[in-house]
Amino acid sequence: MPKVGIASYGITKFTKDDSKIESVLLKSTKNLFDNNPNLSRNDIDAVLVSTNNNSKYLSAILSEMSGIEPKIAHSIESLCNSGTNAIVSAYSYIASGLADIVLVSGAERYDSPGQILEWDNSRGEFKHPIFWASIFTKAYKREFSVTDEELAIVPVKNHKQAQNNPNALSEKTYSFEDVINSKKLTDDLRLLDCSRPCTGGASILLASENTCKKFTDVPIWITGIGQKTTSAGFTKNIAFSSMESTHLAASTAFKMSKCNVKDIDVAEVHDAFSVCEPMALESIGFTDKGKGMDMIKELHITNNLKINPRGGLIGSGHPLGATGIAQTIEITQQLQSCANKRQVENAEIGLVHNMSAAATSSTVLILER
Repeated sequence: MPKVGIASYGITKFTKDDSKIESVLLKSTKNLFDNNPNLSRNDIDAVLVSTNNNSKYLSAILSEMSGIEPKIAHSIESLCNSGTNAIVSAYSYIASGLADIVLVSGAERYDSPGQILEWDNSRGEFKHPIFWASIFTKAYKREFSVTDEELAIVPVKNHKQAQNNPNALSEKTYSFEDVINSKKLTDDLRLLDCSRPCTGGASILLASENTCKKFTDVPIWITGIGQKTTSAGFTKNIAFSSMESTHLAASTAFKMSKCNVKDIDVAEVHDAFSVCEPMALESIGFTDKGKGMDMIKELHITNNLKINPRGGLIGSGHPLGATGIAQTIEITQQLQSCANKRQVENAEIGLVHNMSAAATSSTVLILER
């Protein structure tokens, strides 16, 4: 299999700004080019746009605004894991020989809800995703005897870690009391248990092995890819206290990369809600079932940044189309030892976990120096 690497990236600060989607896409793309002055617009073979915004033809619009005339240009929409799905598509174009350099740009506005299935849109007062998040939380707490106070460690930890991320939406820390006393949305879900939609963009450049080395002295290689979609509606999940698609995607990614979970030095996992972080850690294999909160508690107490060093989705914000790309940029920076105050020491192998629709679909990437 030909090697495919990450050659450059650009990212915007995540905000509540009322910017047009085209402007957000252009801003992170411009940042990518600014970060790599040797890169020419004529070098780009393909432009892929990751977004859930209903504006059509955004890949062609971004290409024209950026001065790129690509052979391939299209958009990818897959709710919250649109970003990593777009990265996998870019990888595939390069590995197949259809492209040599691919720009992947993701963006969302603060008011983009993503696409919602009709049967998930008619569940009483609270709609998707609050509905499934509440069910997941109730099921996880009941099965593993986890309390609200224990789950509160997730947002406390991730808002704390986000303070070292200059692009994060969160600009303050929260105590356990703050989380517990935040607005109660359902019996099992509070406002500070939730990641927040926001305006933000992230762009990443993938290239073949020889080309990648022209643009960076520290290329980061995508060595493992796992994707799994188990269903569309979340009621078909085999359990509400674990993530089957994540488990299967991680297994595939580890097999492709020829490494295992013990080799992972740093990871970005999809903490759309507090309960998602322990569930993801268990489903990937970082810890045993029901022991996710024990691991998170230990990380928090010891200020260990191994999991979600940028603050996760809860601390960083969750612009749907940009999230998976932002997660991948974070792991790239970690492996390049340029994550500043967020740096995990001696990080050589990293993992990205990006999921959508109540974990009915998951993507896992393994990145290596």
